[in-house]
Amino acid sequence: MHEAILARSFSKHEKRKLGVWAFLSSLLIGLVFCALLKAYSMGPLPALNLQLSRSIDFKVLSIMDASSYHKARDPPSRFQIVEASNYYPKAREHSNSSLKSVDVIQPKNFEPLLAPIQCNFSQPRSDFCEINGDVRLQGNSSTIFIISASKSGTDVAKPEESSWSVRPYARKIDRSVMSKIREFSLKSSAPSGKQSIARCTKNHTAAGVVFSIGGYAGNHFHDFTDVIIPLYITSRQYKGNVEFLIANIKPYWLAKYSVLLKALSKYDIINIDQDREIHCFPSMIVGLKAHKELSIDPSRSFPNRDSYSMRNFTQFLRSAYWLKRNTAISLKDRHKRKPRLLIISRKMSRALMNEDELAAEARRVGYDVVVADARGELGKFARMVNSFDVMMGVHGAGLANSVFLPEKAVLIQVVPLGLEGLSKYDFELPAKDMNLRYLEYKISAKESSLTEKYPSDHPALREPSSFNKGWDAFKAVYLDGQNVSLDVSRFRTTLLKAIEFLHHN
Repeated sequence: MHEAILARSFSKHEKRKLGVWAFLSSLLIGLVFCALLKAYSMGPLPALNLQLSRSIDFKVLSIMDASSYHKARDPPSRFQIVEASNYYPKAREHSNSSLKSVDVIQPKNFEPLLAPIQCNFSQPRSDFCEINGDVRLQGNSSTIFIISASKSGTDVAKPEESSWSVRPYARKIDRSVMSKIREFSLKSSAPSGKQSIARCTKNHTAAGVVFSIGGYAGNHFHDFTDVIIPLYITSRQYKGNVEFLIANIKPYWLAKYSVLLKALSKYDIINIDQDREIHCFPSMIVGLKAHKELSIDPSRSFPNRDSYSMRNFTQFLRSAYWLKRNTAISLKDRHKRKPRLLIISRKMSRALMNEDELAAEARRVGYDVVVADARGELGKFARMVNSFDVMMGVHGAGLANSVFLPEKAVLIQVVPLGLEGLSKYDFELPAKDMNLRYLEYKISAKESSLTEKYPSDHPALREPSSFNKGWDAFKAVYLDGQNVSLDVSRFRTTLLKAIEFLHHN
């Protein structure tokens, strides 16, 4: 009925006229839609893409043209700035709102350039800043200047003078140790800004990486987890054309890891603790990128570049230390040689009290056995570890030497009471990332020396997870106050399982 009334309200001429207008309108809308599709196919619209991470503790605010940022060699159409609320007044106005838009005014003769600074304070293990352009480091003042200017010397978007602070050590969740790490102040300013700009006294053509070897450096596990592996993740992309600027210097540490430092950089180390020079770099990373305990997450390694993994890292170690074996023995070929077992000895806490008895049992099973503690010159010890097919030890720093084992070797971790969680993340998961076979032996209460301190029904023995008195108390009981004495007959099954793994290599 409604259609009939509508039809009667128009003449034939008016209907024809209305149809023409409808056709023209549809055509115009179609042309506009096609134009938009073409623009998107050629690249993103020139609007700024504002990204605000919503994960907990994510404080990085990025303003960037995403496609330009990922094309490292192409001049980007926009630059990336972190903490936009500090950089641009109009951005700060929106900092507590929905952040729908940010207005950035470019000068008429604006020249595109690579992002001056991109910081990431969102990661649980470390903070780091990547800087491109005119970077000047004054070592003894712990200050890094970033000069924000275009190629012609024109200020980029007239930024306000801004600053950030970074402690370049990859264990930021540990506030106690981080308080002892030297803090660096990063100050960004235009040449015409209020800050006095330090004049260069040494110019560098390579990139720079600033990091600390303070903290737990000296502990073998932390050396790799907090420094060496993060340094590999951060600097390997430069293929040696990078200079290391190191804080909280420990000479013995530099001597111990000199082979690896030279394998990652073709330049001498710069000790910035007492350095009075003004070092000028074309780019710099302050802090180290870190993923997880004693391992690498390939999905987070260098987007759009070569993907690095823990297997890449262990291959790097074998190359640096001239380790001969890439793969452990395969017993399915009926090798005349016995599989070799290395027992890592501990003399302090978590000591294996009956290691001699255990070694004798392993020989009866069919192993060639060596008992050794993880001391001495690192290269020599690395070559020794690489010669073994199976390595075992109680949870502790010595097991970090598993990075030198050949692939498909077996790592046996003896797990003391209360340390199941730490054992999993410190060594089980990394072992699998290194393409090692993994076995663990969880001790019973009667195999722990804690039975000499607590009655059999005490929570410390019966249910360690309920013994919740804080980290210091946990550490005192389970890490520092416990030794183990294995039930040799029970452990024999684990030794046989390791041989079975080698038969399947």
